[in-house]
Amino acid sequence: QVQLVESGGGLVQPGGSLRLSCAASGFFYNSYGMGWYRQVPGKQRELVASVTSGGSTVYADSVKERFTVSRDNVQKTVTLQMNSLKPEDTAVYYCNLRLYVGGSFIGEYWGQGTQVTVSS
Repeated sequence: QVQLVESGGGLVQPGGSLRLSCAASGFFYNSYGMGWYRQVPGKQRELVASVTSGGSTVYADSVKERFTVSRDNVQKTVTLQMNSLKPEDTAVYYCNLRLYVGGSFIGEYWGQGTQVTVSS
């Protein structure tokens, strides 16, 4: 079955950097989107950044110019480089995988979540 394994969360001071990684396995489709969402208690999960099979990226306005999402299609991994972190970036970050066949969406999967805390 499809599995997403995340790593790289933790505690960092404001202005610092963290790198999140997510490794996907258990599927053989070539067309899939990967990305990161985040959620704080009492709020909806929100998109942070995503990247398509073709390399097109989307970022939340709040993280533009600070975060960079990238993927490795051979390793089936997605990475989120987070720089200039702010306390408001504190959240549980979830890896997301969206599968497509023939251009049609067929399924979505989530990682277990990794805590990112930005605090002095």
